[in-house]
Amino acid sequence: MKSKTKFIATALAASVFLAGCSGMNLDSAMSAGSNLYSAATLTDAQIVQLSDASCKESDQTSKVAPAGNKYSKRLTKVMKGFGNMTLNGQKVNYKVYLTEDVNAWAMGNGCVRVYSGLMDLMTDDELRGVIGHEMGHVALGHSKKAMQTAYTVAAARDAANASGNNIATALNSSQLGDLTESFINAQFSQSQESDADDYSFDLLTEKKMKREGLVTAFQKLAKLDGGESSMFSSHPSSPDRAARMQARIDASK
Repeated sequence: MKSKTKFIATALAASVFLAGCSGMNLDSAMSAGSNLYSAATLTDAQIVQLSDASCKESDQTSKVAPAGNKYSKRLTKVMKGFGNMTLNGQKVNYKVYLTEDVNAWAMGNGCVRVYSGLMDLMTDDELRGVIGHEMGHVALGHSKKAMQTAYTVAAARDAANASGNNIATALNSSQLGDLTESFINAQFSQSQESDADDYSFDLLTEKKMKREGLVTAFQKLAKLDGGESSMFSSHPSSPDRAARMQARIDASK
């Protein structure tokens, strides 16, 4: 707690100092400091608010597969396995981005986005394992921390525009774009990745879906770049994670 408080105080002081150096309005600088403080204390409702804006921004800058597209139809089939589940009380909504990139992510408002490049690589069971993992980051609070970090960076980049009571509208379009990019590219810690793996495994078990897909998904990602796929953090490595999931399957038999 002390280190977080020290960071907030330092950020606020820095924003005031920058205002004096560059001729910014002091009120704007203080407002920026307020935004930096709120970033460290974002409520679940504010996370939903930011996620709504960020997901909308991502959809607008990506090629979204229409409802009748083969990828959309396939994802609908894949997601049926999860039933009517929610993420932190938010209804899950999913779409496909038409891109060769191999990726998927989820946000605190229930927004789940899967890239067609990943779908081309994975079977339906493997996709469920990957999507379960991404939803795990939300359910376990990892995405909230990532959004707090992304918001802190976005709010600090343009102190003059950091104002307003609405946590999302306080960001201009450029800041929102930066926040969205930072969140999507966020890297999670080793323990967070392992916990999200376990969340997916347990979710697949609960929904009576095949867990082997989680193992083979890691194995495929390992082959992409020598075991260090950028989609799942290389700490721990994809082969090690595949082996750990297989061990859990073996132990449950």
